[in-house]
Amino acid sequence: MSAEKPTLSFSNSVLQLEMEKAFEYLDKAREVASRGVDVISFGIGQPDTPTPEHIREAAKKALDEGFTGYVSPPGIPELREAIANYISEFTGAGDIKPEEVIVTPGGKGAIFMAIASYISPGDEVIVQDPGFPAYECTVRYAGGKPVFIPLKEEEGFRLTPEAVQEHITPKTKMIILNNPHNPTGSMCTKQDIQGILEIAKENGIIVLSDEIYDHFIYEGQFHSVLEDPDWRDYILYLNGFSKTYSMTGWRLGYIITNAKAIERLTVFAVNNFSCVTSFAQKAAVVALTGPQDFFKEVLAEYRRRRDFTVEAFNSLPGVRVLKAPATFYLFPNVKEILEQTGMTTEQFSLKMLEEKGVVMPPGVPSFPLKAGEGYVRVSYVQPIERIKQGVERLRQGIEELLEKA
Repeated sequence: MSAEKPTLSFSNSVLQLEMEKAFEYLDKAREVASRGVDVISFGIGQPDTPTPEHIREAAKKALDEGFTGYVSPPGIPELREAIANYISEFTGAGDIKPEEVIVTPGGKGAIFMAIASYISPGDEVIVQDPGFPAYECTVRYAGGKPVFIPLKEEEGFRLTPEAVQEHITPKTKMIILNNPHNPTGSMCTKQDIQGILEIAKENGIIVLSDEIYDHFIYEGQFHSVLEDPDWRDYILYLNGFSKTYSMTGWRLGYIITNAKAIERLTVFAVNNFSCVTSFAQKAAVVALTGPQDFFKEVLAEYRRRRDFTVEAFNSLPGVRVLKAPATFYLFPNVKEILEQTGMTTEQFSLKMLEEKGVVMPPGVPSFPLKAGEGYVRVSYVQPIERIKQGVERLRQGIEELLEKA
């Protein structure tokens, strides 16, 4: 009999998937909090505002009306239409059709569907580094090879056409573009987007564009890949409801692409999750077609938090941070602290959590280039008073470390 238990003999594909640091640190924070510590978290990217009431009421109404059964695998018709209309207007694409939309169980469901549906063993996929961990490990799950492009602080952590061009090979199948970007808060310029799309078109490459932070813009003009009139030929556009509408737990995302491609993705949906939760989709319709003015207050508050957090972190010894134009993340540089103490980013983050009760995940996913080494990810999704308390604890912790160095 084999020494290994059969239930632990996982496939090589599954072993390519890895835990996400944000959730890993969420669990660590709970463990610290269980000791009676008041934990202040700059960790997981979850808006602290509740889902707007009119959206919650729509879900309750659907439940009360018994709308709880299976629904169409690509999404209920009224939601596909609402998404098509809303994104057409928001991005300027103008003519998106309902049959060019498929609803998914969250943004991660869309990421997995898109990558698993297009990437074969040996295909190369361009990935931003640092970046959202689900991209690269899903590429490996599909048998593809992630090709990492390090994002540079001196370029505002933008993905540039020049950097993309340098990494194109005959095996390049897909470019994954997360814009605005998690975890740095950066945003590509119009010229960046146009240049990257031109490279993709010239080389017959798919662009998977994750634009879920598209409403959290504080400076500059956001430009979507859907502004390109040829988007149906090579774009997989990804978005969702988690961030703008504070619906992280509702698990609602979507992909927009060529209608014929949606037909094949629907087959994937049928074999994977059958359909997305019925009554949640009813609420999503109301999210897109109902009042949007609530977000003006959300954006104004997040801008205040961003400005305060940038100033506060730049006042910390050994820390510098760019004023990110988008998302609700900052990417502070802590290399001076690490150089003086001999610590790694991971060690520094754990020290601040264990001794000061502050969650601040390292900016290093398990990417081989480690472009995020020397940086931490800060999510400012909490009131300014809590941010202030967290920064003061960090100040104390950093000063203590530097005194001992």
